[in-house]
Amino acid sequence: MSKKKKKYYTVWKGHHTGVFESWDDCKAQIKDFQGAQYKSFPTFEAAKKALKSNYFDYVGKNKTFKSELSEAQLKKIGQPNYNSISVDAASSGNPGKMEYRGVDTKTKKQLFIQGPFEEGTNNIGEFLAIVHGLALLKKKNSNCLIYTDSKTAMSWVKKKTCNTKLERNDKNKVLFELVDRAVNWLKNNTYTTVIVKWETKAWGEIPADFGRK
Repeated sequence: MSKKKKKYYTVWKGHHTGVFESWDDCKAQIKDFQGAQYKSFPTFEAAKKALKSNYFDYVGKNKTFKSELSEAQLKKIGQPNYNSISVDAASSGNPGKMEYRGVDTKTKKQLFIQGPFEEGTNNIGEFLAIVHGLALLKKKNSNCLIYTDSKTAMSWVKKKTCNTKLERNDKNKVLFELVDRAVNWLKNNTYTTVIVKWETKAWGEIPADFGRK
């Protein structure tokens, strides 16, 4: 059995900031902290360097990515369409604290971000991110497409439902109010925006990726 590689965690915003050597230590700094910012790195030096920089300079970056697909496969898939926005969600636990965002695929400029919500799932976040993107593009009368790396969320949007198994409670009340609004939007609006699956194996992590554990 291969040994799991050690990671170091940079916390830009949390109860305490700095570089932490375990996920448990990192999690203690971000638990119940509104707008926490953190990311894992393979070395202490990289994590320490990142701490001196801006969080958003590191989120969604794929500088070291090298696809394992063959040249023929890469040629068949082609390059991303940069006339697009990319959406993604991050959840610390499932369920757990969740947030989602959308960025310009080419520049990685953040276009919207919601959360963190106290209790949610990654699938709910991915679903909400797509609907948020659809509403934004319709409002702007934009012909951009939307990239997502979640087939589940794409299916939910197509069916105009959020088919989550997460039960409603006081802790996730605000989140489900947003879910209800999203479902209602889908049922009462038409759109021409094309939703496309992001090819992670060919292009690396989606540009909206939070770079989390």
